[in-house]
Amino acid sequence: MAKMWAGRFSKEVDETVNAFNSSISFDGRMYRHDIQGSIAHATMLGKCGIIPEEDSVKIIKGLREILDDIESGKLELDMTAEDIHMFIEAELTKRYGDTGKRLHTSRSRNDQVAVDIRLYLRDEIEEIRKLTAELVKELCGIAEKNTDTIMPGYTHLQRAQPITLAHHMMAYGQMLLRDLSRLADTAERMNVNPLGSCALAGTTYPIDRFMTSELLGFREPMVNSLDGVSDRDFCVELACALSLLMTHLSRFSEEIIMWCSWEFKFIELDDAYATGSSIMPQKKNPDITELIRGKTGRVTGDLVTLLSMLKGLPLAYNKDMQEDKEAIFDAIDNVKLCLKTFIPMIGTMKINKENMRNAAAKGFINATDCADYLVKKGMPFRDAYKITGQLVALCIEKNETLETLPLEEYRNFTDLFDKDVYTAISLETCVNQRNSYGGPSPEAVKVQIEKTRTSLAEAMS
Repeated sequence: MAKMWAGRFSKEVDETVNAFNSSISFDGRMYRHDIQGSIAHATMLGKCGIIPEEDSVKIIKGLREILDDIESGKLELDMTAEDIHMFIEAELTKRYGDTGKRLHTSRSRNDQVAVDIRLYLRDEIEEIRKLTAELVKELCGIAEKNTDTIMPGYTHLQRAQPITLAHHMMAYGQMLLRDLSRLADTAERMNVNPLGSCALAGTTYPIDRFMTSELLGFREPMVNSLDGVSDRDFCVELACALSLLMTHLSRFSEEIIMWCSWEFKFIELDDAYATGSSIMPQKKNPDITELIRGKTGRVTGDLVTLLSMLKGLPLAYNKDMQEDKEAIFDAIDNVKLCLKTFIPMIGTMKINKENMRNAAAKGFINATDCADYLVKKGMPFRDAYKITGQLVALCIEKNETLETLPLEEYRNFTDLFDKDVYTAISLETCVNQRNSYGGPSPEAVKVQIEKTRTSLAEAMS
C-alpha cells in the first residue's frame, strides 16, 4: 500500500522498517472508533464550509459502508498498511477518489489516534465496570446466604478472631466498589476531545471543536493543542486502576487457592473451573486462580511500560507513544478475561461450612472475648489480657481449648470467672456480639450487604 506521506521521499521504505513501523496489527481493533471520529470530523468540515457539503455527505456514506464491510467480513484489514487510520483513508479514497482525499483536511494522525484511543478506552472501561459490578453482585449473593457461616479471620496467616464468610465476602465487595469508582474517575477525566489539535499547533481552518466534541460525546475540547496530542495520562490512569483491580482479584485468588487445599478444605471448586494433573490422578488444581495471580504481574508490567515510555518524552507527539496501545490493550484484555472466568467460578464453588466452623473452633480465636469477659466484670484490660494469655498457655500444655478447660482451672487465675464464661467465649456469641458498624455479626453484615447493593446501583446508574 502506498504511503500517504510518500511525497517527501524518493524511494520505498525498507520492508523490515515498514514492518517495524506498522501498528495495524494491534491498532486495527480501533477501526470502529476511527470511523466514528472520522464521521464527526467530516460532519464538522461540511457544516463549517471547509469542504463542500456534498463531499461531507459522500465521505460519511463511504465511511459507513467501510464499517459495514469490515464488520460483515467483506473487507479485511490490510496488514501491510501502516496503521488503521491510513487503511481506512486509503479505502475511502479508493472508493471515492478526490472526495475521499478531503477527509484529512485540518487533521493529523496525531490528533486522530488520540481521539480514537479515548473513544475505544471509554467503551472498554464501561464493559470492565459492568463485569466488576457483576462480581460485586455475586459476592453479595454469597454473603446473603452465609451470614451465619462462622470461619476464622486471620492476621499474619494465623487464626485471629471469629468472623463469618459473609463478612469476608463483603471486604472484597468494598475493594471492588473502590475499583468501580476509580474506573469511573478515569473515564470522566479522559472524556475530553483532542480532535482539532492537529499535529501539535491546531489549524488555520475555521474548525468547530465544540461541534465534534458534542458529536462524539466528549465533555469539551482539550484546552491546549500540544497537550491534546501528547497526553497519555489517561492510559496510565487506566492501567493503574486495572492493576489495582487485578491486585484485588489476586489477593482473593490466593485465598481461594489456600481454601481449596486439603489443609483448609473450606471450599471446593466446580469441576468446570478446575483442572487435573497429567500424572497424579487425585489432583484437582485451582488453575484459574493461579493464572489470575500470574496475570496480575503482567498487568502491573503494562503499567510500568506506559510510565517508562512516557517519562523522557519532550512535547509533543513522538513515535514512542505508539507503544501505549499494546500495553493498555493487553491490560484490558487480561482483566476482562480474568473477570469473565472468576465470576462464574466463585458462583459455582461449594462452601464447606462445617470445615470452616471446625477451623474456627481451634486456634484460641475467642481469646480476646475471654479477656473482654473479665474487662466487663471490672478488670483492667491489660490484666485481663495477661491472664487470658496464661490460660491459653495452660490449654496448650494440657491439650485443651478455652471451651473445654474446666471452670476450676479458670478460677485458679481469678474468682471473676463463672459458668457464664463458656457462653461468653462460644463462637456464636463472639460473632453475634461483634455488632459494631462494619463488624461480622449477622445484623452488621446485613447492613453491609444492603449498603453495598445501594452503592453499586448508584455507581452504575
